[in-house]
Amino acid sequence: MPVEAKKRRRFSPEVRQSLILDVAAKIVAAEGVAPLTMERVAKKAGISKSLVYAYFTNVTDLLRELLDRELKQLRRLQADKGEKAKTFEEMVRGMTHVYLKYIEERGLLIQRLQSEPSVTEGRPETEDYMSFSRDTAVNYVAEFISANFDLPLDFARTATDISFGLPDSAGDYMHRKKKDRKYVEDIAVNMIIGSIKELKANYESEHRVLVRPT
Repeated sequence: MPVEAKKRRRFSPEVRQSLILDVAAKIVAAEGVAPLTMERVAKKAGISKSLVYAYFTNVTDLLRELLDRELKQLRRLQADKGEKAKTFEEMVRGMTHVYLKYIEERGLLIQRLQSEPSVTEGRPETEDYMSFSRDTAVNYVAEFISANFDLPLDFARTATDISFGLPDSAGDYMHRKKKDRKYVEDIAVNMIIGSIKELKANYESEHRVLVRPT
C-alpha cells in the first residue's frame, strides 16, 4: 500500500514570520549572534532559504525584527507591573521580577542582540520603536521616582539612567552563576531601593534651606 506523502503545514504570514524569529532566538540565546545565518535558520525551521528571504532581506533585518519583538514583549510586561504598583518598592520589585524571569526563560537573548552594533546602530527611530526604547523606560521610572520622592525630574532621570544597568548585571550574574532567581531578585531590588533612598537623603541634606530665627 503506498504511503501517503506528508503534507506540509500551511501557516499565515504572521505565524510563519514568528516561527522564523523563534528559531533565530534559540540560536542567538544559545550561541550568540555570529553563528546565525539565513541558511541555518532555514534549515532549523524546516523551510527553504528563499522563504526566509521572503520575510527578511538579510540577517541584520532579521535580528533587528527579533530585538524589536523581544523588547516589546518585555516592556509591556514591565509596564503592566509598573501601572499596577502603588509604591516605589512594588514597582521595582515587579519590574525586576519580570526582567529576571525573562532571562531565566530566554537566556541572554536581548543582551546579545543589543551588543551587536549592526543591530542597534543606524536604525530608524520610528514612533513604534521609541515607545519601547530604553529612554522611554528610563523616563517612565524617573517620573515615578520624582513624584514619590519629591525629587527634581532631571535629577531622578539621571539617577534612573545610571542605575538602569543594575538589573542587567543581576541577570547576567544569575545566568552565568546559575543562581536562584528569587535570591538574585531580592538583592537587586534592595540595592535599587536603598540607592534611591540614600540619594533622597543626600539631596535633602545638600539642598536644605536653613531658616534663621527672627
